[in-house]
Amino acid sequence: MFEPEIHGITGLVTSILNAPRQGQRRVVAIVGPPGSGKSTIAKALVPLIAQAGGLAQVVPMDGFHLDNSILLERNLIDVKGSPGTFDVRGFAKLISRLSNEPEIIFPKFDRDKDLAIAGAGFVSEDCDLVLVEGNYLLLDAPFWCDLSKYWDFSVFLAVEPKLLRERLMQRWLDQGLSSDQAKKRVKDNDLVNVETVVSGSNVADLTFANSSLT
Repeated sequence: MFEPEIHGITGLVTSILNAPRQGQRRVVAIVGPPGSGKSTIAKALVPLIAQAGGLAQVVPMDGFHLDNSILLERNLIDVKGSPGTFDVRGFAKLISRLSNEPEIIFPKFDRDKDLAIAGAGFVSEDCDLVLVEGNYLLLDAPFWCDLSKYWDFSVFLAVEPKLLRERLMQRWLDQGLSSDQAKKRVKDNDLVNVETVVSGSNVADLTFANSSLT
């Protein structure tokens, strides 16, 4: 489904910095299923881009999670993290501003509190590259598919299924779930979202085999 993999993060930096830009900032999508290491890769890229003379900042998609009260009202709490549990239109509005607006304020998701916090992050005026990370940035579905026109470059993180399951399991164990609870959450929710991302995403500009960073 995706183009040939690039195994070195240095090569990934080079590919990102060589991509043409549409506006004042280069806007790059870091895409992958749950547990693929999107946030870790994005954070690792920031200092490497700085070494090359750029100033990058990370904007996570997770700040656009719908609040649990809304999910409960809509009977979606058990599938939190699926495409329908995000404010995709609000997210698209933010993405449309990243290329040229001097400063942009955005919400961030607090995993410990399990809620989004408004105004918790900002893209500074001197930032010249934004790394947007999220599961559904290339999803071929209504509203999500509109995001593709804003990406100057897109990267899909490919992870072996066995390793992906191990990472997802450990994530829930680290949050205090029992082994049985974690297995159920992975099977009934996470792996469903994994399949949505892997089978439902449009082709990225580059695939990165992420076997070491989590």
